[in-house]
Amino acid sequence: MALREKLRSGLVIPAHPLALNSQRKLDERRQRALTRYYLAAGAGGIAVGVHTTQFAIRDPQFGLLEPVLTLAAEECGRKDVVKIAGVCGKRSQALTEAELALELAYDAVLLSLAALPDDGVPQLLEHTRAVAEVIPVVGFYLQPAVGGRILPYEFWAQFVAIENVVAVKIAPFNRYQTLDVVRAVAQSGRAGDIALYTGNDENILIDLLSQFNFGAQTPSLRMVGGLLGHWAVWTKTAVSHLALAKNQSEQVPAKLLTLAQQITDANSAIFDPAHQFRGCIPGIHEILRRQGLLEGRWCLDPEEDLSPGQDQEIDRVCASYPHLADDDFVKEHLDEWLR
Repeated sequence: MALREKLRSGLVIPAHPLALNSQRKLDERRQRALTRYYLAAGAGGIAVGVHTTQFAIRDPQFGLLEPVLTLAAEECGRKDVVKIAGVCGKRSQALTEAELALELAYDAVLLSLAALPDDGVPQLLEHTRAVAEVIPVVGFYLQPAVGGRILPYEFWAQFVAIENVVAVKIAPFNRYQTLDVVRAVAQSGRAGDIALYTGNDENILIDLLSQFNFGAQTPSLRMVGGLLGHWAVWTKTAVSHLALAKNQSEQVPAKLLTLAQQITDANSAIFDPAHQFRGCIPGIHEILRRQGLLEGRWCLDPEEDLSPGQDQEIDRVCASYPHLADDDFVKEHLDEWLR
């Protein structure tokens, strides 16, 4: 199946975390176990080298970008999954990372524009075109709270016209800005070419249940899947949630709206918006630690840990919403993933 067709089919794509040991060194065994977990859970793709993997893997003192991308690629092997590598930085760095992804047989790159905060729309589009000449591009609307920038409708209208753009991850955590991207795709004439993926971790199920229509002259669109940090945990359940969304008609049952609210509440504990998302990555790690997939919640930055009270919030949502977890699935297979 061609890349565009796979993406348009609608996939669960977890944003892959980084497994470290107590010395904050790469734990290769558990890094591989995480990839095995995602594939066994039914994920249709993985995204590696993205925010959830920690952007600091690129720092020379760590030098972990290539090793981490390689481990995930090896675990995916010949499996029919979409491999997406995160690409960031200014032109030279972005092109080097795109070429590395291509060399390691990744299918596409998730292109962050966070390193270009002062560039205008023409410069951002030129940057994208340069990367798209190397490898297919998934656009990325990253929320400003974690390093993104506001990107207007005018940017997206031209961005989606770039031939080698295959999808967009929409993650501004803002309904107005989300609509800017969807409308740009709807009005571009390329709605059949570009897959829309939610990255709005605070609004996952509503995004997947919604049908977007901007008038009779444009096609109705759906977000077909998600590329999400939240889906780095409880992935087996996430696969079932995407299946529920795909099977809904125009009449959405009230129980799914309740489920959507519960997922958002759980995300609030894990992602730590109460402290400007400072505990986001440690929150993901904590869930994986409790399940045994990670040994600890260590990050490359020793100062990066759960925020005050976040541990108790995670306790609360785990107790309130046990149906969101996939603990039994993980327990059943953990030994084989850690082999």
